Amino acid sequence: MNDTVSFGYRDVDASEKAGMVRGVFSNVASSYDLMNDAMSGGAHRLWKDQFVRRVKPQPGEAILDMAGGTGDIAFRMHARGANVTVSDINPEMLAVGMERASKKGLTGLAWSEQNAEALTFADRSFDAYTIAFGIRNVTHIQQALEEAHRVLKFGGRFFCLEFSATLWPGFSDVYDAYSHKVVPKLGKLLAKDEDSYRYLIESIRRFPDMPKFEGMIRKAGFVSTKVEPILGGLVAIHSGWKA
Repeated sequence: MNDTVSFGYRDVDASEKAGMVRGVFSNVASSYDLMNDAMSGGAHRLWKDQFVRRVKPQPGEAILDMAGGTGDIAFRMHARGANVTVSDINPEMLAVGMERASKKGLTGLAWSEQNAEALTFADRSFDAYTIAFGIRNVTHIQQALEEAHRVLKFGGRFFCLEFSATLWPGFSDVYDAYSHKVVPKLGKLLAKDEDSYRYLIESIRRFPDMPKFEGMIRKAGFVSTKVEPILGGLVAIHSGWKA
């Protein structure tokens, strides 16, 4: 029996998903930040600020920012003095991030092409592991969570920012209509790519809900797990510690 996983609303062979996701992000890399602003009305910037405040990066800490692509989270943590390694499975996304860092005059960031399910870093390498809007694109999410646990030092912290399902009555219906009908059209208009943005919206719908994902984080070995919903759970900050 083949191992199948979701790719948007489709079920595909697990061996094919990573390549398909890589194709999506190769297509949207150059317009990714523009589209984030268009899709969220700029709100993603506030969510990321809040996320980094929760992480509390400290000067000299070693932090792995997985699926860090264009550098949005890494730049914020770097500004607080952390030693950040930006990792992504997609070289095009990393290239955009490196170019942005160069334009900002930022030095000291490390950039590494990595698969979240099979990191090349040694055990207990990092003080914190962050992943923002990336884990839903991983083929085997549980495996990625276990890798996050492996590369963290004892006392290290895990933080994940990801879309979920809002529990606010009425708002859920409005957002559902907006995301399915408007976002792909924005993708076509701004990024010349309707299909990739349709996948990104569908991938949100197939992602585990907040309680289920928190359970997966605990299963990976993390303790003191917590979920902080934003906009009723439209977005959520998940966290846990390696004891």
